[in-house]
Amino acid sequence: MTEDHRETAGAYLRATAETLRSVEAECLDDIAAAAEILIASLRSGGKLLICGNGGSAADAQHLATEFVSTLTVDNPRPSIPAIALTTDTSLLTAIANDFGIEGVFARQVESLARAGDVLIAISTSGNSANIVRAAEQAGTSDVPVVALTGASGGALAPLADVAIRVPSTVTAHIQECHLAVEQLLALLVERALYPTG
Repeated sequence: MTEDHRETAGAYLRATAETLRSVEAECLDDIAAAAEILIASLRSGGKLLICGNGGSAADAQHLATEFVSTLTVDNPRPSIPAIALTTDTSLLTAIANDFGIEGVFARQVESLARAGDVLIAISTSGNSANIVRAAEQAGTSDVPVVALTGASGGALAPLADVAIRVPSTVTAHIQECHLAVEQLLALLVERALYPTG
């Protein structure tokens, strides 16, 4: 690795670490509040619906997998109901074709969400039209919204019951921190519902 590459890599990793420290300093209360919403829903028989675009779509799938499968095989526990709204290509393309891309998640929330469920909406900008529409639909269905965004929160944050705003405007660092927050939410939920020992 050249010295330039080492310097670039080091600077990038330091920025990632600094952003994560800022999340710890500024977002812990919101993370705890979001976990409480998820736990209350699941204890009452609800399920989690998760959506995002691009890298955040991958996050939605990853997070749903952590709930439905398990975080670690050394803590076998019952499956936790969660659905990534990002995975059915036939459904996504049909809705996009028939109703427009802005409706791909809202239409699924309309169909699948019931009172007591929770929508986890992930958008680094907070302004993704299809994520905002999903949150609006959740609001008409008595479904709480947990939002993960960047610093501004965009149009999504005001629609959320809890908005976890990563204090950054750099998409890559927001996404890295979203992944850490998502893993943490899954851990807090699992420990509350199925404590070890």
